[in-house]
Amino acid sequence: MISQLRPITQADIKGPAIYNGMRDDYRKRIIEMKRPRRISVGPLVTMTFENRHTLIFQTEEMLRAESISQAEKIQEEIDVYNALMPTDDSLSATLFVELPYGADARKELNRLIGLDEHVVLHLGEHALRASFEDGRDDGERISAVQYCRFPLPAAARAALMSEDTTMVVSIDHPEYTHELVCDDATRASLARDYAEE
Repeated sequence: MISQLRPITQADIKGPAIYNGMRDDYRKRIIEMKRPRRISVGPLVTMTFENRHTLIFQTEEMLRAESISQAEKIQEEIDVYNALMPTDDSLSATLFVELPYGADARKELNRLIGLDEHVVLHLGEHALRASFEDGRDDGERISAVQYCRFPLPAAARAALMSEDTTMVVSIDHPEYTHELVCDDATRASLARDYAEE
């Protein structure tokens, strides 16, 4: 398994006592690393493509926020974030619906019910439709935070690794139709996760 796709273990986690002292510098590094991985598709939807670094960061932040230091509780959080880890044959992303200030959240989110069937990642000629985590769109309500996964068969992965590949994210929901041609820095950042070491 490629090291950047390995599951997180307790050996990777500093825990609140140590993490607090290094948090500022660590956050700056992660924010910089996430910059090309965070994209906006239209005015309301942003997506962040996850990797081992972003998920370790989220784990540390959750442990800090909840003051969790017991090994079994740490493992529970690790398990949550490991479920979001990209794999040899899939990319993983967190999708946020970012509503403008003062918007009627219920009304705006209801408008996007079914979004989980309308998100596609294009890597050159490969169209990869996202599958979403269950329970965040029940047909009557939709969560503002969604976790999705894009299949990455071998040919699409080869395209991801090529500098000649154009990467596009499209949403074709009846109430929200937008497309983003990603900077090559986004493709390159994702490709590094799959580089053999």
